[in-house]
Amino acid sequence: MVMKNKCMMIVFILLSLCFYAQKTDVINDIKAVEHFKNHYKKKNYQRFSGKINMQEKAVVFDNKTVYYDNKDKIITSVLKQGLIYPQLMTDYQMQKFLDENTDKTQRRFLKLQKDPRAAFDVNNIELSNASEISSGNKNIKVKRFKTDFRDHRLKINSVYYFELINNAATKEMPLETFIEGSKLSYIGN
Repeated sequence: MVMKNKCMMIVFILLSLCFYAQKTDVINDIKAVEHFKNHYKKKNYQRFSGKINMQEKAVVFDNKTVYYDNKDKIITSVLKQGLIYPQLMTDYQMQKFLDENTDKTQRRFLKLQKDPRAAFDVNNIELSNASEISSGNKNIKVKRFKTDFRDHRLKINSVYYFELINNAATKEMPLETFIEGSKLSYIGN
């Protein structure tokens, strides 16, 4: 009788964990769909045109570094192709500040700076836990993703969403091949 109760308890706990994991994925997909619904502005971003030095746990884009988990195939492919890079994220942060900040004094102060981009410099960041967002997209030529972003220097943790477009995509195309032939059309947090 005691053994039967223990077995029932273990089965109950396992089923609860499976349900919770599925519920968490659904909630995260809902957040992602809402993000794209409220913030999406399609652009055509350029791939990184400088020197990319791939290392085991880091990628150096000229003189800026992104740390990553080399087991994360999405981030590894995106970084290897130069689709997301620190200089792009610096430009994104600066533009976001200019678009969202209504304080005229801060905006004037920024324009007076010798190098206004320096205040938004992205370097030595970590990208991890990338995953494809499955909800809300039926087009096989477009894939949306999310990734964790960490800036240890500024102690910032956030989630970034990005969209890749590959006009040559097919249903059978492996994800790494899709990323290799794609263009970045959106990035945001």
